[in-house]
Amino acid sequence: MKRADDFQERRKHLADLSEEQLEAKFWELAEKLVDPIVDLGYKNTSPSIERSVLLRMGFSSVEAKSIVDNAIDRGLIGKGAGQIVYKLADKKGISIREAGLLLVEGDSWDEVKPLFEGGAK
Repeated sequence: MKRADDFQERRKHLADLSEEQLEAKFWELAEKLVDPIVDLGYKNTSPSIERSVLLRMGFSSVEAKSIVDNAIDRGLIGKGAGQIVYKLADKKGISIREAGLLLVEGDSWDEVKPLFEGGAK
């Protein structure tokens, strides 16, 4: 079986584009491809994904499990465990590691929820 060579026909709409225009077209199409995937990531999470994020932030699996479980118990898992730790660290002016360890110990959870209400920063 031989494939019909229709390359010249398929490229007609691109033939008059400059190298810069072709590159811009490439990135536009690439963005369209990944947009649904990025959107899915923003709208969906799971405990395993959140633990994975925390592992990449330098927490142990035991520490990550504790933070995620506490976030679930408080109805905050949808905010993202990594973001919870980051926002707490930012608010307190401490390192991400220190903020996460406070949460592992059960401290500072009362300070977390207000960080996500009413556009608080």
